[in-house]
Amino acid sequence: MTLLVALVSPEREIWSGTAEMVIAKTLEGNIGILTGHESVLGVLVPGSVVEIVPTEGSRLTAGVSGGFLAVADDRVSVLARQAALGSEVDVQAVRSDLDRLTAETGSGPAAEEESGVAYARSLLRAAGQPD
Repeated sequence: MTLLVALVSPEREIWSGTAEMVIAKTLEGNIGILTGHESVLGVLVPGSVVEIVPTEGSRLTAGVSGGFLAVADDRVSVLARQAALGSEVDVQAVRSDLDRLTAETGSGPAAEEESGVAYARSLLRAAGQPD
């Protein structure tokens, strides 16, 4: 048995297919979804990483700027405000944006979320880079 997973943003479908597991960070904490998981709706932590273990191929990681995770009947929907797979991330461009945003932003989690710093850092983590 497998999960049917869709990772989407308002702009596009980032990834969809079958998976063995999905891991995400919600406001309530980290959650791991396997087949047979009870129905749940969670709010994604802004600037976190979602991991998908597809039934075929390598583990996928995606940086997300926040959104929702919905699970029902072995279907997982990750509805993100913004998202990108780690394999799609232009590390140099994100580092440049992060440097600029950090210089312009006040300190604290709320300022980082508002400015996009948290999302930029999640993109670097999804790409396997230190943030």
